[in-house]
Amino acid sequence: MSDSRMFSILTLLLVVPASLSVHGANSGEEYPTTEISTTSIHCWQEEEFSILTECTRCSPFQAKSWAPCARTGFIEKINCAKSNKVEYKSCRSSRMDESLFWRFEGIMMCLTVVLVLVVIARQRTLDHLASEKVRRQILSI
Repeated sequence: MSDSRMFSILTLLLVVPASLSVHGANSGEEYPTTEISTTSIHCWQEEEFSILTECTRCSPFQAKSWAPCARTGFIEKINCAKSNKVEYKSCRSSRMDESLFWRFEGIMMCLTVVLVLVVIARQRTLDHLASEKVRRQILSI
């Protein structure tokens, strides 16, 4: 197997899984959220609200059975100002975002180290081939 083909295969094996593992990291976009009530428009989408309970992690049971928890695994309790309704809204945890960020950074650092080693090995191979070519040319004179 040639070095360039091996390099291509190695690159694909390393880059594709790394990009898939960070695919869940969202760049500031807000996730669509749901609530328990049967209305199609939530009070927090139309009016001001206050947060009664900060963003907390759902239990495994809640995450599977409760729609607001299913989106992100985190939920906050809110109170709408005009209608005075208490609803639950899916939210993003800053701890989860930080964890995803550092996981991404770690993967990128590992990938950098691996690819630097691949480049060094490839450069040595090319240097060896070039010196062999020069040696053969000198011997043929």
